[in-house]
Amino acid sequence: MIKIAITGKGGVGKTTIAGTLARLLAQDDYQVLAIDADSDMNLASAIGIEKPPEPLTEYKDLIRERAGETGGAFKLNPKVDDVVDKYGVVGPDGVNLLVMGTIEQGGSGCMCPASAFLRAFLRHVILKERSAVIMDMEAGIEHLGRGTTRGIDMMVIVVEPGMRSVETASRIKELAGELDIKHVAAVINKSTLADIKPHLKELGIPVLGEIPYDAEIVRADFENTAILDTGTSSVDAIMDIKNRMIEMVQGFENE
Repeated sequence: MIKIAITGKGGVGKTTIAGTLARLLAQDDYQVLAIDADSDMNLASAIGIEKPPEPLTEYKDLIRERAGETGGAFKLNPKVDDVVDKYGVVGPDGVNLLVMGTIEQGGSGCMCPASAFLRAFLRHVILKERSAVIMDMEAGIEHLGRGTTRGIDMMVIVVEPGMRSVETASRIKELAGELDIKHVAAVINKSTLADIKPHLKELGIPVLGEIPYDAEIVRADFENTAILDTGTSSVDAIMDIKNRMIEMVQGFENE
């Protein structure tokens, strides 16, 4: 099983890429669980799901039962093995989608039941051997303070031409190291003549591939449709990224 977290600065296209990677992996006969951990909760449309499931944080009784009461004792490892079947939906190509929802008591020091429940789920969900978890994280770096990405195989940072995006990638890599996330890679989206690969190489971030600027992707985002359903040629670039990502993860396992 592989677990991948997709992150990056706001507006770089990480949700579109996360949803497309999820479907391409499913087409490769992986059992795919896509997790929307972004407070904007747009992963469903990137996959092609019209009616996303209710966010898990809306199930107050579930969290209370599994993780305890707010302000009181709670379980660090609540039961999570039935969550996918009960609270997810199945979309195109058989991709399972769960929506995490937002945690009202945010901050790096939050130990509220909802936060404990989500962390336990992301760490302990068990699927079949040939399976993949793709997590669409919140934009920026704040989510890393909650530790929900501990235990993933790779963090993929989506960057676009521009130093602000590169600077965000640098901070994400630094924080990932503090969380003992050993493998970080980048995807360059909206690629132009401006070459940022040397900057990423200087940061020690390998590049999985580049996606050219594509008006079809912009249109799909505006219309809330999945780019796999538009016929855009950029899917080929994302397919190459998917193949490279799998190769790298399998290489980590053999280290």
